Amino acid sequence: MPELKDASKDAPQAALPAVRSGEKYVTPQGFTAVKDGVKRPSAGADVGPLVSRAADVARSAARKPPWLRAKMASGPQFAAVKSIVREHRLSTVCEEAKCPNIGECWNAGTATIMLMGAVCTRACRFCAVDTGNPRGWLDREEPENVARSVELMGLKYVVLTSVNRDDLEDGGAAHYAAAVRAIKSRNPATAVEALTPDFQGVMRDVCTVLDSGVDVFAQNVETVRRLTHPVRDPRAGYEQSVEVLRAAKAHRPEVLTKTSLMLGLGESDAEIRETMTDLRAAGVDILTLGQYLRPTPNHLEVQRFVAPQEFDRYREWALALGFLECVAGPLVRSSYRAEQALARNNAGLDNARLPRQAP
Repeated sequence: MPELKDASKDAPQAALPAVRSGEKYVTPQGFTAVKDGVKRPSAGADVGPLVSRAADVARSAARKPPWLRAKMASGPQFAAVKSIVREHRLSTVCEEAKCPNIGECWNAGTATIMLMGAVCTRACRFCAVDTGNPRGWLDREEPENVARSVELMGLKYVVLTSVNRDDLEDGGAAHYAAAVRAIKSRNPATAVEALTPDFQGVMRDVCTVLDSGVDVFAQNVETVRRLTHPVRDPRAGYEQSVEVLRAAKAHRPEVLTKTSLMLGLGESDAEIRETMTDLRAAGVDILTLGQYLRPTPNHLEVQRFVAPQEFDRYREWALALGFLECVAGPLVRSSYRAEQALARNNAGLDNARLPRQAP
């Protein structure tokens, strides 16, 4: 593996002191953020119907079904990917969002790269990414660092995602586009999927990303219409996400469009079907369905664990509605096995082989 020097000295590299989930801290770039994105509720606070107390969290963890077992995050390939990520100062959604598939993906030599830092301007109540206001900070060398990392990993398919950056005039669209172009310049044969913010519904910024050479454009609707609030930040919206996807397909029909839906937050089957119908009407090509898992006790509680056979049933619904593919399974996330999405085999997943009996 070639030695690549870190030329950026924009921010101090001192280690952060230990911070508990839900507490504020000061980032190396000098702005304040909340660890894991959601503040710890004060004693006696009304946490709402979808958030339970610590005792309920313990019970929820104890009853997690056996089909939600993920591979260990270890091994030589895992260490190699981790080394590249650290060397080039990259953030990954694998780490920041506490993804259960990090062991499988990193051992396969791939990672989902998160652009524009690890602090989001929004505070969705399902997400463990830190939240704050970066006040315009960007690593200007990031696009080229990302491109070199893709080259080192030998990736033929890469997923770029990012935090929301409502502090930037264009939401970070130009930075996103620069990263895509840098990857394509160094790695012309590499397909790039961009899992973007909603850019506050500003279609000019959406088009900036679409015109950069992406092969797949993704914007996650996350949940059904009724549960969008309180699940998502107030600045996000069900209709806004659907309209971004609709506009993306209209602007670049040749670019595949994709979105993801978390299950287990209290949605009904009728609402799942309605959401699928809305997405197909917007021209969305690929849908992913996965189980919501509570990242910390400060986040929304899991309302139900969706059984593997139910994911198969929902996948059949989606295919019948005309989606090119619906990747569905308990541990599926929006970028999980993304390069396999068009193999038309549920990305190689076989839900029938997962253990069915809950403890």
